[in-house]
Order: sequence, then structure tokens, then C-alpha cells
Amino acid sequence: MKTVFIIIKMGEEKTMYNLRKTVLLVILIFLTVPLGQALAAELVVYSARKEHLIKPLFEAYKKETGTEITFVTDKAGPLLQRLKAEGKNTRADLLITVDAGNLWHAANEGLLLPVTSATLGNNVPEHLRDPQSRWFGLSLRARTIVYSTERVNPQELSTYESLGDAHWNNRLLLRTSKKVYNQSLVAMLIAEHGEKLTEQLVRSWVANLAAPPFSNDTKVMEAIVAGQGDVGIVNTYYFGRLLRKNPDLKLALYWPNQQSGGVHVNVSGAGVTTHGKNRAEAIKFLEWLSSEKAQNLYADANLEYPVNPRVANNPEVDAWGHFQQSQFNLSRAGELQTAAIRLMDRAGYR
Repeated sequence: MKTVFIIIKMGEEKTMYNLRKTVLLVILIFLTVPLGQALAAELVVYSARKEHLIKPLFEAYKKETGTEITFVTDKAGPLLQRLKAEGKNTRADLLITVDAGNLWHAANEGLLLPVTSATLGNNVPEHLRDPQSRWFGLSLRARTIVYSTERVNPQELSTYESLGDAHWNNRLLLRTSKKVYNQSLVAMLIAEHGEKLTEQLVRSWVANLAAPPFSNDTKVMEAIVAGQGDVGIVNTYYFGRLLRKNPDLKLALYWPNQQSGGVHVNVSGAGVTTHGKNRAEAIKFLEWLSSEKAQNLYADANLEYPVNPRVANNPEVDAWGHFQQSQFNLSRAGELQTAAIRLMDRAGYR
């Protein structure tokens, strides 16, 4: 609370009388304003997640705490550029974005602040948060194998690496290498295998392609259904969306590398901005997003997995089966992204 000192120059009695009236009026106005309204906090959020996915969360938080949240949505790249250009003048208190690679870039550009929070440390597993605590995963998606249930026996499948075997020649379909999801996948493979072996792997995938890479995961799955190929690699929530539209979808997910490293995972997540004006409130909101109360709201909206291990999966998501996930820290997806892009280009993966 700010203390206001009023210096009074002693003078006419009338002046003192008017001053007392003014002070009394100010006190009466303050007492008639509801306490919650007088102390209501405000937050500004920049979000690369679409409005329909995040607005319900903002509304739930406002209902619970009274905090007003103003938000701006855009793609990850433009939001990072905006934060960078605004610098100390930014109004943003929190950045929410998709893919650990994007979160790493924001932190590496000095746009996110290290946060000390026992709550976040308890709710978000170590491999799903920045080693310097500048960002935290809030929902998890797996980038896994999808296959035709009409033409593939799941016993034929085993690992990401095996998709380069001759058995899958002219049967594999992939999304373009220009999308950050595949860049992060290859970056994490580099973290696991090194560049030389990963380049051999990516070249074997390219050799097995049944068609040029598609622009998105949905088109990959639609092409498999149409018979253009038999297997592909997609984010799990795209499979869930397509399954909702077509419950008789002749596709299924396969969890690779269960004996060697685990399924590649990624996150949508958030960090407190370096120059935000409402730092304490931003941390409170970030902690709330990681809580058991909020996690299902956050993950279920996009058919993702909660990052908080104490929170149950959405029943639709849970029906896809359980898997061991890779334990490599996701900051590696950002650190090795440039190397991954160059590698894919050398391997002819477009």
C-alpha cells in the first residue's frame, strides 16, 4: 500500500475545513469500493495456442481468483519477434507457446525469466521443463507412429529407426521437414544417437517415402487411409481429432522404442516474461496451470496428456494405450534445432 504525505501550509480556517472534507470524501469512496475490486490483479498473456483452447482457462482462473486476463494470440514466430521488439516496454506478463524448440528460443533470446517455484518443480517433471526454470511444459503430446489397421500388423513395427528398413520401402509417409514438430523430433534423435547415425536414419526414411512429404499430419493420415502409404509419424492429438470425426477410422497408434529410449514427446508450455509488470501474479497463474485442478482443462481441450503425473488422462486419450516416454530434457530440441534442419536438408528430407 502506498502512503501519501500531505503537507499543509497553515492558513485560513476555511482552507483547513475544505481539506478535511476532501480527505473524508476520499476515505468514504475507498470504503465503498469492494475489496476484491480494489485489489483485482491483471495479467497480459501472449499465446501461440488458439483462442478456443486457452480462453476457457482464463475464464476459469478469473472466476476463481478475480484476476483479469487480457490475451493476444498469434503464431509462435511473430509473438517471439513482438516480445523482442517491445523489450522493456512490453505489456506481456506470460508467454504461452507450442513446442519445446520455440520455448527454448524464447529463453535463449532473453525473453523469459528464471522462476523459483517449489509448486512448479513438484508438478512438472524435470525433462519437461527448462533446466534453468525459464519455461515449463503444461501439456504433453507424443510424436509417434500411426499405421493402417487394414494393411499393417502392429507386430511388424518396433522403433522409429526401423521405419528405414527395406520392409517399409514405398510405404512410409511423412510431414514436411519445415514444421517445427519434425525439427524437434530429429533434434532429439541427434541428442540420442549423434549426428552421423541420425543422418543415416533420416536418409533411410527418405528412401522409403511413398509420396513427397505432406504439409500437415492430418494429410499424412488421410493419405494412409486412401492407400498411398501404410505408416507415418504424427502428433497424437491430430489422430484424436480425426478419430472424433470418423470413429471407424482404419488407423491406430503404435508406441515405438519401448525397449530403447521411449516415445518422443513434446510440450506446449509457458514462461514468465523478463520485462512483465505483474511478475508475481504471472507466477501464480503458471503454478495454477500446472495444478491438478487446471491440468485436465488445459490438456483435454486439445486431446493432449497432462504433464502433472498425478492427473489422469482424458478417457479418449487414455484409450490409445500407455507408453514409456523419452527422458531426454526437451531443451535439447531447441539447442539442436539448427543442426537438425541442416541434417534434414543434407538427407534430402524436404
